[in-house]
Amino acid sequence: MPHSEHAHHHHGHPPCLGVSTDIEDYFLTRRQFLGRVGLGLGALGAATFLGPTDLFGAVSPAGHAPAGNPLAPKLPHFAGKAKAIIHIFAQGAPSHVDTWDPKPALTRLDGKSLGTDGGVAMASPFAFQRYGKSGLEVSDLFAKTGAHADDLTVIRSMFTDIPVHDVATTFMNTGSVRITKPSLGSWVVYGLGTENQNLPGFISLRGNRVPVGGAGGYGSAFLPGIYQGTSVNTTARNVQQMIQNIRNSYVSKTEQRRQLDFVHRLNELHAQTLQRDAALESRLETAEIAFRMQAEATDVFDINKEPADTRAAYGDTAQGRQLLIARRLVERGVRFVQVWHDGWDHHDDLEDRITQKAGEIDQPLAALLADLKLRGLLDSTLVIWGGEFGRKPTRDRNGGDSPGRDHNAKAFSLVLAGGGVKGGHVHGATDETGAEAVKDKVHVHDLHATVLHCLGFDHTKLTYRHNGRDFRLTDVAGNVVKPILA
Repeated sequence: MPHSEHAHHHHGHPPCLGVSTDIEDYFLTRRQFLGRVGLGLGALGAATFLGPTDLFGAVSPAGHAPAGNPLAPKLPHFAGKAKAIIHIFAQGAPSHVDTWDPKPALTRLDGKSLGTDGGVAMASPFAFQRYGKSGLEVSDLFAKTGAHADDLTVIRSMFTDIPVHDVATTFMNTGSVRITKPSLGSWVVYGLGTENQNLPGFISLRGNRVPVGGAGGYGSAFLPGIYQGTSVNTTARNVQQMIQNIRNSYVSKTEQRRQLDFVHRLNELHAQTLQRDAALESRLETAEIAFRMQAEATDVFDINKEPADTRAAYGDTAQGRQLLIARRLVERGVRFVQVWHDGWDHHDDLEDRITQKAGEIDQPLAALLADLKLRGLLDSTLVIWGGEFGRKPTRDRNGGDSPGRDHNAKAFSLVLAGGGVKGGHVHGATDETGAEAVKDKVHVHDLHATVLHCLGFDHTKLTYRHNGRDFRLTDVAGNVVKPILA
């Protein structure tokens, strides 16, 4: 498999040299010292586990990347239209036949057996309307987003491998159902670096609950830890609670800088005398970002700095605040923003529950698209909305008088807008009832290949050597979905 020109490979550490007890004690003290440095590490602490990468040098006040910085902006394989991604992940698997894939046949067949695993057809309780010059059909659940139909591509022919939430969630976010692999956001920042050196390149916005699949959905796995997503609890009402310990209450910034510079010197001495230590270097890189975040993070996460009419457009809700923060992050050069919006698993009481979930995201999503467009950012920002699989066209037998729909790996819809994709476009189709994708099918690996293409990458060449082989996001599969490209 060919390598990316940006692929950094592990070469292992040289054997440890014989050293005197004094030097051993010296480096033990260094480790202890590093553990005690008075730095607010914020939400970045988990990056300490992984990956040898180059050291940071000093950083300029403007936030430009120092030499040897693994987060420095890099050129992709070719000129991509997208420079940043906002991935709104509707965890739980939204029903496609009630949102983006109208099926009049289900109304006609309502209550009749479809002959598929004994199920009876369940008509959608929601009407679909045509929007925009394109006449794109959208459910009333997404009427506000539908107003932006001419900016949307809807893939109606998505399919995945296994209709189990945790497995499919991991697959959608990492391209792997089995072993832990780096997340999509980690691959993106590994390949492209990031524009703003005072913020993490990959930020995951979540609620109070730990996302399904845990940190795997935003983890860097075997990629260096610096590429891991920084998880932020956006339900907190102020920045200090969102990113705990981001400010140091005991040590001035000048003193923190002196401490960091001293540890850098110790680390370089250690590297020259003995060996580079992956965990310690990741910890240092983490500390550097945390140090630089102190001023910028407290600003970017404070949506009260937005005009009242902008905040009102997004809505004073959990998802409204998330998407407004997402826009502020992308505007400031963050490369990948993941937004977790869970609760889409509707086995019963579908009509009420999906109305609530769609109601939480429809207005903020419409506001995000309008806001990005107004600021000239939509053409360079790829916005993605969708879940991990779809739902069946039949009534779930657990639903009783208020039925829902069961899991379906064979068909679901995904919505994209902005950088690199067409507007007012529908790709692919499911069968008459929406049970299975039948035309121009798009697998999860195909989606990932297409997302990387929008950023300027040949997905077969963005690789990383681990355990003696070259890994990539799309494993050994994936084809770019060329008909949706702008």
